[in-house]
Amino acid sequence: MLDIETAISENKDGHHYIHGHDVLELIEKKSFTDMLFLLWRGNEANAKEKELLEAMLVACVEHGVEAPSLFVPRVVASTGNDMNASLAASALTVNKKHGGAIEAAASMLAEDKIAEDSVKERLESKKIIPGLGHKIYKDEDPRATVLGKKAEGLGFQGGYFKKMYAIEAAFESMKGKRLPVNIDGALAAGMLELKLNPVYGMALFIIPRLVGAAAHIVEEQKSGGSYRRLK
Repeated sequence: MLDIETAISENKDGHHYIHGHDVLELIEKKSFTDMLFLLWRGNEANAKEKELLEAMLVACVEHGVEAPSLFVPRVVASTGNDMNASLAASALTVNKKHGGAIEAAASMLAEDKIAEDSVKERLESKKIIPGLGHKIYKDEDPRATVLGKKAEGLGFQGGYFKKMYAIEAAFESMKGKRLPVNIDGALAAGMLELKLNPVYGMALFIIPRLVGAAAHIVEEQKSGGSYRRLK
């Protein structure tokens, strides 16, 4: 028998419990977003928190076949691999330069420093400013803009979105170059507003992105063509 102690769940009297909640009752009454809060934060969320998280998840689902997490699984599927291997390939493309800067951006936002100091210190040590810049969006990442407005409209007052945009402005002032707040920066701000631990940042991006990847994989498998290769 596998002996692993966990505070997350338990089986008792023929029932399975997740953080003290009977899974059968959760199935009847709770949503997937509810379960994310329960498992990652340990408690239930209010309606505004769930609405912001839903928007954040939707923002990550799909962003064109050109994205590594979408074209790589298509290539893998085209060689005859099944769904599980192709989805794993999608997840493995996520790292610091693609959907994986959320944790670093959140750590920066959580610092007890003004935006100018956070940027100055990173520039002096020749570090990348996480949460800024995008290969396609040179002036504005509209996904980040919409999420920021969503948080503001829902009444979140943590100020993390404002600080992220202050970091954008500070960088432009110091370097004379514009790098817009990207989806990673917006998701980092959103996680802090929702009091979600930033260590889940990469998972927050990967989980919804796999929904989009699955659609691309199925389309690729149905195409009936040969494997993808560079021309």
